[in-house]
Amino acid sequence: MKQGISRQFFAHYLVVSALVLLSIALAFAFLSIASQISSSVFAKSRFPASALIRDDYQEIDVSPVVESGGSVTVIDKDYRVLLSEGEHALPLKQLTAEEFTDFLVWSKYKHSAFHHDILYNPEGQFWLVVSFPASIRIDFAFILNTKAAAGDLGRAALILGSALGAYLLVVLTFTGLYSTVTAAQITGPLRRLSEGARRLREGDYGARVDLNLKNEFAELAHTFNGMASRIEQEIALRRKSEEDRRRLILDISHDLKNPLSSIQGYAEHLCTSPDLSREEWNRYLSVIRQNSHRANRLLTELFELSQMDSAQFSLNREKVDLCETLRQLCGELVPQLEEAGFSYEFHIPEESVYALLDRNRFSRLIQNLASNALRYNPPGTTVSVSLNVSRGQAALTFRDDGIGIPSHLRADIFKPFVRADNSRSPETGGTGLGLSIAKRIAQAHGGELSLIDHEGRGSAFFVELPII
Repeated sequence: MKQGISRQFFAHYLVVSALVLLSIALAFAFLSIASQISSSVFAKSRFPASALIRDDYQEIDVSPVVESGGSVTVIDKDYRVLLSEGEHALPLKQLTAEEFTDFLVWSKYKHSAFHHDILYNPEGQFWLVVSFPASIRIDFAFILNTKAAAGDLGRAALILGSALGAYLLVVLTFTGLYSTVTAAQITGPLRRLSEGARRLREGDYGARVDLNLKNEFAELAHTFNGMASRIEQEIALRRKSEEDRRRLILDISHDLKNPLSSIQGYAEHLCTSPDLSREEWNRYLSVIRQNSHRANRLLTELFELSQMDSAQFSLNREKVDLCETLRQLCGELVPQLEEAGFSYEFHIPEESVYALLDRNRFSRLIQNLASNALRYNPPGTTVSVSLNVSRGQAALTFRDDGIGIPSHLRADIFKPFVRADNSRSPETGGTGLGLSIAKRIAQAHGGELSLIDHEGRGSAFFVELPII
């Protein structure tokens, strides 16, 4: 990739160099054209000394030159100034040979502020000097004189070719250096991005690219890092989901295996033992019935949890008085609490608070919280239910002062099959799905169920629901 881009840049810069050389050649051509145009436009070109000169300097018409801003000077062979007309004419009357020589040299000086056209008349033996202020100088000409000596032409061609060759060498050298540097500025970030993409392809989802730039490559690196971060999160979630799925299958297998094994064992014992007493038959059948109920309850709750996770799940909501509904549900809990030897406290406002609820599902939420408290706490535990309303939300707190939930389970308490009873003892009768179902019911109502910090003994669940 690097060499391909470097070559491409070098080829592009060669084209640019050729265009630069072409533009230089065109510039020389345009200068030549401008020089030719200036010969017919500028005043110095309209009044050359060759057009004005006469054998008798007194016959020279200087008025057009003076009117055009120029000056005319006539100097004889003895360097006397015979005529001096115009604003910028020589002020002297007599020149020395040295001064006249200096004047001739100065008149050809390209940086002079004046343009001088000097011509000698051998008949009249004088020099005619026509001067104009120089506005701009465009003096360019390429001259090839075939009458020059053959050796001079060869040497001139060699000098010109060497100069052009040196110029081309400099252009190509600069072009190569510039293309290399420019290509490196592009191939470097691309190489690092490519390396990051390769690492990502090979499974290194922690791959990141830091270019320390502030251009489009920085935006590309930021996008790449964001993509890599998103993929890393997705992979982590997928692994976690896969782990949860495996754990869920193991939990389901474990929780179904025990009751089904009991049912199978006792049923085979009944079939192979015809001499059992009526009392033994009834005891074995009772065990089979209890385990079948346990297995059926697990499958029912699994089906219910699966329904709530599907996109087709919906609630049959209606406008109800939340306070009145909660009082009725708490009243239904009283016999269960008293039978288990629990105390209870209910703090529900007297005024009406309305919400859109699915009565059956909301009843299931409260029943699951109560069942969780009844199942894992000893007699003498106090259960309290309170309702508060604030900022368009109803806050329901379901609290007990029982054994509480171990700290290591708090973060996962709403996951399926997470139970405080790690032994999965059949005495508790729990499937480990009650709190998962309760949380999904709260979320389906647009609310949330969470476990809140509860100082001291027991546990406290917080249910938040929107009201109307």
